[in-house]
Amino acid sequence: MNGYDIIDEAVVDAPADVVWDALVAEFRGAARWWVPANTFATLSGAPDVVGGEVGVTVHTKGVDKGGLKLRFTARTVSVVPGRRLTVEYVDGVFRGPGDFILEPLDDGHRTRVTMHFQGRPHGKLKLLAKVADIGAEHSKATLAAFVSLNALLTQPLAGRTR
Repeated sequence: MNGYDIIDEAVVDAPADVVWDALVAEFRGAARWWVPANTFATLSGAPDVVGGEVGVTVHTKGVDKGGLKLRFTARTVSVVPGRRLTVEYVDGVFRGPGDFILEPLDDGHRTRVTMHFQGRPHGKLKLLAKVADIGAEHSKATLAAFVSLNALLTQPLAGRTR
């Protein structure tokens, strides 16, 4: 297998600027909506600034549940604030580009959030990809994260921190 070309998307019941803030916060390590599948940590710079690097850990059984941990580094290559964040996977178990795209809907009250993942497995993941459907697992985790993002952003204001 050469790699993955996966597009996952969902509609979030929040304006694009609110979704953008949640996305950037998650990449800074907030661990509020992509958990239990993925956690993120800023390695250098900032995730929403060109050249910033984020360490990504995929927890195959969930955070603190044991299991294989797949790690890779995403370097930001392009930013359109509030609309698009483009990264390049440069180290670890994936190589290749990825995009996070936000599209305002319904006069700005809702947002389509899209992740376009084009990672190629590298190292131990290249072997694992021969026996496991990594693409399906990626989509399952991403779509679950988008559901969690929507739930986080639509909870009553009293429970929301921003």
